[in-house]
Amino acid sequence: MKQIIIEGKNKLSGTINIGGAKNSAVALIPAAIMADGVVKLSNVPRISDADALTAILKFLNVDVNFEEDKYTIDARNLQNNVIPEDLSTRLRASYYFMGALLARFKHVEIYFPGGCNIGARPIDLHLKGFEALGATVTKDENNSKYIIDAQELTGSDIHLDFASVGATINIMFAATLAKGVTKIYNAAQEVEIINIAELLNNMGANIKGAGTNVITIEGVEHLHSASVSVICDRIEAGTYLIMGALLGDNLKIMGIEPEYLQSLLDKFQKMNIKYDIIPGGIMISQTPSFLSTDVKTDVYPEFPTDLGQPMSVLLTQASGISHFEETIWESRMGHIKYLNMMGANIEVNGMKALIKGTTPLTGKEIVATDLRAGAALVTAGLIASGTTIINDAEHILRGYERIINKLSNVGAKIKIIDC
Repeated sequence: MKQIIIEGKNKLSGTINIGGAKNSAVALIPAAIMADGVVKLSNVPRISDADALTAILKFLNVDVNFEEDKYTIDARNLQNNVIPEDLSTRLRASYYFMGALLARFKHVEIYFPGGCNIGARPIDLHLKGFEALGATVTKDENNSKYIIDAQELTGSDIHLDFASVGATINIMFAATLAKGVTKIYNAAQEVEIINIAELLNNMGANIKGAGTNVITIEGVEHLHSASVSVICDRIEAGTYLIMGALLGDNLKIMGIEPEYLQSLLDKFQKMNIKYDIIPGGIMISQTPSFLSTDVKTDVYPEFPTDLGQPMSVLLTQASGISHFEETIWESRMGHIKYLNMMGANIEVNGMKALIKGTTPLTGKEIVATDLRAGAALVTAGLIASGTTIINDAEHILRGYERIINKLSNVGAKIKIIDC
């Protein structure tokens, strides 16, 4: 187990450079096996989720080389091995190998995906999409492994009941090498999907409409060598901007696209939190007093669910009462009891919370229940008086590259230890 230990109330000043988007990279890495050539990815974040995907690639006999933020993936000797449970359960994004392997081999076997415990997170929409393309989906006798098989994949019109990012991407993978035309209606519109379509198109796919609610894929026979750069991580950037609003002293968050963060910046404006857009990034300083606001997470371009938990910490320091509502994952409130232990005044009712500010926080020994909850607790520890100890810190390392170094370099007193 890893612990993060924070001595709170230290100003953050200097520059934090944002890495590649976790939510993009975890799909781009599996996408690379669809090419019968070499795929090069740059600006890949060094996070444990990328390491877990690399382990799966090697199990599939894929040649993987990486240096700093550059990955070279050669799947010309790819083997369609059954991805075992100990690898698939390490992260949610293991399910992207379903669409990628189904596209290449018309058959895939994989144990149920893992990841953070933030809700039931069924993958029914993924499986219905595969079935619409002509695949059959069964489970093994232990109800723990998916077996997906197709004599042929054929394009189809697919209407998603919910604009799921994962389902949109997985269906896009399978449809890329299917015969005919596939249209995904009510497709997710996140900027990461544009990045993934960019790689596939560079590989020879014919995908139009990525970033809109209708994506059209005209199937091709094969994909070839290509390269792409992972876009900046808007969730990492948003997390550090929230920290900057609480503790910043001309803190510069660099390497980001402000338009990716418009929903957060809109909230800052409503709360009277000041920031400056500068060439290549955003500069932000602590706002001594700011207003409460209401936050409701939703699909892009609305307020992102992955920023909801860090945002809840900011709301504890706002003047007045804020209402927070999570609409995507039913178990996103696991961090609230720890914030209340530290002195917050938050009442939870299902997927809604009433947050009363301003409440000073005091360091405690707490637990990161998932990735974004962990980021929220780091934020809380930075503004709390005294020492905060965060257990199960491995969750945080899944999505925030070099978070300890990045925060230490701008003035935080933070360290990570094995215990």
